[in-house]
Amino acid sequence: MASAAADGRSEAIEFESVWSDLQGVSFAQGYLDAAGTRTRYLHAGDTDKPVLVFLHGSGGHAEAYVRNLQAHAEHFSVWSIDMLGHGYTDKPGHPLEVGHYVDHLMAFLDAVGTDRAHISGESLGGWVAARFAVDHPDRLDRLVLNTAGGSQADPEVMKRIITLSMAAAENPTWETVQARIKWLMADKTKDYDDIVASRQRVYRQPGFVAAMRDIMALQDPEIRARNLLGPDEYGSITAPTLVVWTSDDPTADVTEGRRIASMIPGARFEVMPGCGHWPQYEDPKTFNRLHLDFLLGRL
Repeated sequence: MASAAADGRSEAIEFESVWSDLQGVSFAQGYLDAAGTRTRYLHAGDTDKPVLVFLHGSGGHAEAYVRNLQAHAEHFSVWSIDMLGHGYTDKPGHPLEVGHYVDHLMAFLDAVGTDRAHISGESLGGWVAARFAVDHPDRLDRLVLNTAGGSQADPEVMKRIITLSMAAAENPTWETVQARIKWLMADKTKDYDDIVASRQRVYRQPGFVAAMRDIMALQDPEIRARNLLGPDEYGSITAPTLVVWTSDDPTADVTEGRRIASMIPGARFEVMPGCGHWPQYEDPKTFNRLHLDFLLGRL
């Protein structure tokens, strides 16, 4: 019986819950108007502290950063948002390109009343953050690109993203949504039940199939080509920059992450082992340490 009880405790400890990640965290969930776009956010930290905005990836939502709010709220006014057309934020009803996301981010910063912010983006969020750094250097303090997109067009990866994402949106069963989530992660043995449940609820919203098609616009070769960032764009970034990559990223290997960092003047490059496309979730302790050390100027 003792062994069974021990096993039961072990299983309970290993179960990953969005709510348990937020228990004890003083946070708010809500909506604000960003230039006419109803935008959902998670917020933690005193609003008189420097602003930090977390941006998720394609088809994602604010819960991508549930394991990072508490650590960062000690030092920042932290906002994790549902990006334009994603999650529970308004869906504009047209194909979404990087400029649309950048404009929404600008409107969001205006809505929270800040002239400058630290921006940290994962995947699509990193692509948007980098473009923001190029276009609006006066609004940016420090920049973090976390397994960021936008530097290349790999046909196999683009096809995989479309296939998994549209399957989950068109038929959001547990299996299709879980397949989309597991693709992000290095450890395929876990079920990620709570994140799957959160995303399944998002994908079951009326009209989300059309919204996902709009999100997938950047996987179209022609649209992607005109949004990609190259040496001129990366080379013009003036903000202090951290590029975070992982050992098992499904979108690009470490070489690509290092190449991105090499194009950004003075950028720091870090590799997180044992992680896939969501290092901030898979290994939050390491991510939070690296991230905070950089944002606070300790690196």
